[in-house]
Amino acid sequence: MQTPSYRHIIWDWNGTLIDDLDYCIGIMNGILQRRGLPELDRARYHAVFDFPVRDYYARLGFDMAKDSFETLSVEFIGAYDAHRLECPLQPDTLRTLAAVQAAGLTQSILSAYRHETLLDVVGHFGLLPHFIHLAGLDNIYAHSKAELGRVQLAKLALPPREILLVGDTVHDLDVARELGVDCVLVAAGHHPADKLRRHHDRVLNSLAELPPLPGLSLRV
Repeated sequence: MQTPSYRHIIWDWNGTLIDDLDYCIGIMNGILQRRGLPELDRARYHAVFDFPVRDYYARLGFDMAKDSFETLSVEFIGAYDAHRLECPLQPDTLRTLAAVQAAGLTQSILSAYRHETLLDVVGHFGLLPHFIHLAGLDNIYAHSKAELGRVQLAKLALPPREILLVGDTVHDLDVARELGVDCVLVAAGHHPADKLRRHHDRVLNSLAELPPLPGLSLRV
């Protein structure tokens, strides 16, 4: 089997390049506490969080007849946005992005985050020069990124075999398969390693393990 040679990396944002796992758990615990529902720790969050987010909310025990998905989404995003710039980048984010750029590969972001807010937070960290394209959703409800990804691929105008998608959830893998591109998952975000490995054989523990992958061979 021929070793791939990638020319472009599509990055997920939340949980992949930025470390917002505990931040998201804390916000959701506030919402749960206000309704007298059991709170989350990392283990329970990793067990129940998934896409579509609507189903994740139902698994948390919300009475969807009293609290609509839209209402809960507004409450969560309002709290998230209040301190969004306080979340740290994942360890090795800066070194990895710089190594990809130095190797001559282009990069973009494909995110379920709102597009305008994505631009704001990526700019806050000074990362915009690393990317040729940023794609976020036009709403706060975190539906699938697949359609957005198809638009992004059309703009890239590269063969799918030359594109690698890097994410932290099974949803990222599903999107990559819909787009026909390769995928690597990093078990440092919203889905744990054991869940990722049940679905995919290319799972890393951190971004530090990305540079030596076949098709990249980056220098850090």
